[in-house]
Amino acid sequence: MSITDSSVEVVLRRRARRSKCPCGYTTAASYDQAPRRWRHLDFGRHKVWLVYSIHRIECPTCGVRTEDVPWARPRARHTRDFEDTVLWLVTRTDRTSVSTLMRCAWRTVTSIVTRAVDALIDSRRLDRLYRIGVDEICYRHPHKYLTIVGDHDTGKVVYIAEGRGRESFSEFFEQQSARERGAVQVVSMDGSPAFRAAAEHHVPRARQCMDPFHVMQWVNRALDRVFSDAASVRRTLTMQAPQWRKARTALRLGKNRLTKTHKSLLRTVINADTEVGTAWRLKEQFRDLYRKVAPSNAVRYLRRWIEEARSCGIIAFVQLARMIEKKAEAICAAIELGISNALIEGINSKIRLINARGYGHHSAESLKAMIYLNLGGIEVKLPTQT
Repeated sequence: MSITDSSVEVVLRRRARRSKCPCGYTTAASYDQAPRRWRHLDFGRHKVWLVYSIHRIECPTCGVRTEDVPWARPRARHTRDFEDTVLWLVTRTDRTSVSTLMRCAWRTVTSIVTRAVDALIDSRRLDRLYRIGVDEICYRHPHKYLTIVGDHDTGKVVYIAEGRGRESFSEFFEQQSARERGAVQVVSMDGSPAFRAAAEHHVPRARQCMDPFHVMQWVNRALDRVFSDAASVRRTLTMQAPQWRKARTALRLGKNRLTKTHKSLLRTVINADTEVGTAWRLKEQFRDLYRKVAPSNAVRYLRRWIEEARSCGIIAFVQLARMIEKKAEAICAAIELGISNALIEGINSKIRLINARGYGHHSAESLKAMIYLNLGGIEVKLPTQT
């Protein structure tokens, strides 16, 4: 051991007679050896280094590799304790603060995260998947997207791909074997035709579930069009901007959430324009599909709703009925199975927090590593925790 004003070097000596390859192969033969240093946790203001003459061995499977040492991960120049401390900190604060606290380079923190994720992520996470959800998230403007695939059973992120098209989702299925793809029974998604096409191509037997939130968003947008036309085209409604916003809020709210003020304003709007009243009634009927209708009656109820929307004569709802008819099977599947994309939307909210906490990420790979570390099922503990 040598001690200076700024560092402590601890020299380690070999006791075992056999060297171990990271793959598990052991041998007594040595290809060559050379001294190497590993950064350890600081001792006060002193940096601590572990020094050891590491051996290279010739593995029949891996070729010439450096031996596996118990205090560090393969190819690492920092000890496990140092890396585990960095990983624990980086899940709670930004990398600049971590690099300052640990007295290492900012890029060192990134490389530790990337290497640890590669080593700790479950290689079998794409196996035993039965119910999955998919969505995209914009991580940098303009138009930089990631496709996120989550497991409904575990709540974890199982795959991340750059982009948001059919190729991005297909990339996930291509990583699976035919047996693993055959095990997928349910895929939840929004109305993206790209995701739907990829699922139909790779897992044609899986049931697609349309997210209720996005379907109700379509219905509310159709209602907004009818309400806007009443004010600007038919001119049956004349009100100031503040009152118009309040009326729009009242129309969008569920019937069970209306206050007395909302009900009074709603009656005024409906009495002034019958098309708005019809559109609001159709919206509430569709909302009842998710709230009151038994799953066994969902197909029959939705079919009647589509017929009524088609015959109402309101262009926005006639177009909506056509669109919903195309998605009817996926809408009813979501009701029958009780599955939505709420899990993936929750994951997306956490990803936005991860991205904001890191003040953005310089590459998609860096952000993907952070997502896997936080949401991929990797358990991070401090060296002092058991």
